[in-house]
Amino acid sequence: MAVVEACGLEQRRGARQVLHGVNFTVGAGVTGLLGPNGAGKTTLLETLSTLLPPSAGTLSVLGADAAERRARENIRRGIGFLPQGFGYPPNFRVIDFVEYAAWSKGLPHRKISEAAREAMNAVDLSQFGHRPLKALSGGMLRRAGIASAIVHSPSFLILDEPTVGLDPQQRTQFRELVIRISDRTSVLLSTHLTEDISVACDRVLVLNKGTIAFDGSVEELSARGRAPTGDGDGSGVRSTQTELERGYDRVVTAA
Repeated sequence: MAVVEACGLEQRRGARQVLHGVNFTVGAGVTGLLGPNGAGKTTLLETLSTLLPPSAGTLSVLGADAAERRARENIRRGIGFLPQGFGYPPNFRVIDFVEYAAWSKGLPHRKISEAAREAMNAVDLSQFGHRPLKALSGGMLRRAGIASAIVHSPSFLILDEPTVGLDPQQRTQFRELVIRISDRTSVLLSTHLTEDISVACDRVLVLNKGTIAFDGSVEELSARGRAPTGDGDGSGVRSTQTELERGYDRVVTAA
């Protein structure tokens, strides 16, 4: 069952149209979202998270019509959203931050403490619950952000550039966490890093110039990057790109 269904979705920023008749679905597992700067990824994520109502077309999230104000309120309670630069009070302890997120999502008071502790345990932060957020490493802070986004057990989780600024070991740990979460929650992972896509995702969408330029499996996108000669890009010079990177580039430049 699809958690997101977009048909002819359009979105505007003032007088400028950003999304042009976008069609796609998001189902179980991890779906990756790739696209160059200016492609409309942030606008799409803000529309999916109901920060922006659709300008035109149809958008269903968790079975609710995102064009309706009351439906958007229900959608917000059923999704988790971690923006790239999420804000946090630096003096809050991790447990306070996650409990506040649970309260803001409308969890009953009697369930907040248990839900917060379960979320911290899911991201391996249980032993750091009383540490202030300002004292966390970049990787731990990202995990705290995920805990705040999943504390209410959302059916759909949106992650915007979650591995930016993390070192290789932290990125590996974060991808493993996303894969674990996807066992019970549909995940949309927006990233510039094709390595994140190749390791963590079941499917990938490429957004370019406000439209979906590719929708398929990671393997299918990699196949777009296989040179006919089997050697680099066909020029005789060894390529520095992976097949997935080259496939992505070909999709974007062909649009």
